[in-house]
Amino acid sequence: MEDANPKTLRRGWTTGACATAAVKGALSRCWDGEWPERVELLLPRGERPVFGLVDCAEGPGWAECGVVKDAGDDPDVTHGCTVMARVAPGGEGVRFAAGAGVGIVTRAGLPIGVGEPAINPVPREMMAQIVAGLAERFDRPAAAEITISIPGGAVLADKTWNPRLGIEGGLSILGTTGVVRPFSCAAWIASIHRGIDVARAGGLTHVAGCTGATSEAAVQAAYGLPDHAMLDMGDFAGGLLKYLAAHPVARVTIGGGIGKMTKLAQGARDLHSRRSRVDFAALGALARARGLPDVSGAGTALEALERAGPGLAQAVAEGALDTVRTILRDAPVQPDVMVVNRAGEILGRAGS
Repeated sequence: MEDANPKTLRRGWTTGACATAAVKGALSRCWDGEWPERVELLLPRGERPVFGLVDCAEGPGWAECGVVKDAGDDPDVTHGCTVMARVAPGGEGVRFAAGAGVGIVTRAGLPIGVGEPAINPVPREMMAQIVAGLAERFDRPAAAEITISIPGGAVLADKTWNPRLGIEGGLSILGTTGVVRPFSCAAWIASIHRGIDVARAGGLTHVAGCTGATSEAAVQAAYGLPDHAMLDMGDFAGGLLKYLAAHPVARVTIGGGIGKMTKLAQGARDLHSRRSRVDFAALGALARARGLPDVSGAGTALEALERAGPGLAQAVAEGALDTVRTILRDAPVQPDVMVVNRAGEILGRAGS
């Protein structure tokens, strides 16, 4: 089956946009005396989505409502969740609090300080602009306490990178444009970057990026690395290494299975099957150069490994290390590479 064309996929809206729409609805109720039927936002890049409100409630000095997140056609873990905002006008300035299902930052290195609700800077600014705009409209002070919550968010957070990043108790309120673009991979790469930031802030000198759970477990066990040293690289070797080149950690280990490590050895930086392929002619030439059986007719990298034996894994590890060093350039980062089989055994190692 052919891959879906991203141009035909339906975009969605970030948790930050949903939270901002809920803030607008709740604050409108506080100052206008009525609940709006729908809420329109002006997003940072000019889009004007309209949101419906759910679960509206109010009490002395506050109002609360929610927006059901629609991530479009992106496989977002938060698709369908309800982002709630309780707004209590008054006090000084705009303050943010984490309700149930929204995490608290517990490690340095993120764009929000330790002890703060995990509501990123752009969503905070979007919500503050809503408060300022409605304050001017209704001639009120631009001051309010905003509490964001996501029912069930603590459970959903276990399916994200938050625990490794030091965000405890729930999800993050994310977004820089307000728009979720299907399969853009921007959120994944951003999480890799934040993982490096947290590692650096915590003084770690060795991090690792792996293509999957099996290789990650093997690398972590081999070096005794803590969880927050393990970067969720997936297919984005280039995204990890380019950011690491600009934000160095003393040592990095890259681990993966024979297929993805072969693609890395052949110069690919995005290891997903839609975006890179194994060159079996080149793999055959590599095997012959090492005096290994010819594998140029193999249909998969795993089949090639079965024909040629562990020597091929070692050759691939060395080739992958060359690619890693090319991406890192002159950065003060010492790399090594591991090729791991499906049983979690290390078949090839190259580097320090």
